[in-house]
Amino acid sequence: MSSPDAERPPVTSDRRAAVLDSALGTFARFGYRKTSMEEVARAAQVSRPGLYFLFSSKEALFRTAVTQLLERDIAAVEGILADTDRPLPERLVEAFDQWAGRYVGPLARDVTRVIEANPDLLGEVTETAPRRFEELVVEAIAVESGRQTAPAVAQTLISASIGLKYQANSREFFRERLTVAVGLLAP
Repeated sequence: MSSPDAERPPVTSDRRAAVLDSALGTFARFGYRKTSMEEVARAAQVSRPGLYFLFSSKEALFRTAVTQLLERDIAAVEGILADTDRPLPERLVEAFDQWAGRYVGPLARDVTRVIEANPDLLGEVTETAPRRFEELVVEAIAVESGRQTAPAVAQTLISASIGLKYQANSREFFRERLTVAVGLLAP
């Protein structure tokens, strides 16, 4: 059985993307439970009926906004790691910055908290996106360093980035420390 949103004609405009971005900011600010469709509509500068035309419910809006965010991040990481004209350490730092570093700081940290606090609303995307990120990192490392050590190096870098994301007060600090980790593990 398909969801009501799957039956609607697709809206593939920049406006839909802007609504989803506004929704994420609103969810981060108020939390999922306290966010209303009215607040999202106001933040996105659309009418409430217009918002309901795009998304049948708050749950559908939240799921779509987070999915769009994760898909954008994965696409960016794929592009970064595919640029083999650049040194691997540089690509790894940039990929991790795209995946986690940009979520350092007060508002960005709130987005992460809202996502982590509501995994039941998101479904499999909370598992598939991180798994895809790890696969991309493993593959990039394997090309340079060999398949045997690539999974352990990738998993260690991922663990380091998670810790740094919660320690860092700024994106610059995150990148500096991650650069050290990459230099130690993937020279």
